[in-house]
Amino acid sequence: MLYSICFFSILSIFFGFLINYVLYYYSIDSDPIIDKIDELLPQTQCAQCDYPGCYAYASAIGNNNERIDKCIPGGNEVVFKISSLLNNDELEYNCMNSSNDVFSKIAIIDEENCVGCSKCRLICPVDAIVGSYNFMHTILPHMCTGCNLCISICPTNCIKEKKISYDYVN
Repeated sequence: MLYSICFFSILSIFFGFLINYVLYYYSIDSDPIIDKIDELLPQTQCAQCDYPGCYAYASAIGNNNERIDKCIPGGNEVVFKISSLLNNDELEYNCMNSSNDVFSKIAIIDEENCVGCSKCRLICPVDAIVGSYNFMHTILPHMCTGCNLCISICPTNCIKEKKISYDYVN
């Protein structure tokens, strides 16, 4: 009994070292195309593309041929950049036709009902919300990407989505 315990212990230690050696010297680097797509995404991690984060969405584009126009905060600018990265002119044309109002949504705070809890300011990935704790907050429209992360976290429901023209944002 003691010999078999020692034998299997030594065997498991040997295979543990062997696995670590193989993982260290033969590690697989990440796909450079997926990394480049991920760099082009706005990194808001808003999950409006139906993926848990920007890297998961970039992986889906690179591996599964996912549509490139699902990033709402990135808008047409990201579609153009990803399309040129992937050298797919047809994809660029189709995305421009399907998402022509992407940049027209921003968040607006009803400042009379804002209690100043600062939850929206803390979750905003681009720091488009300004204000202090127990004071009214406001959104800088030229910085808001329309990711809508702040809408669901507001305890008083004073943040709404508003459509504006593309020229107003720029």
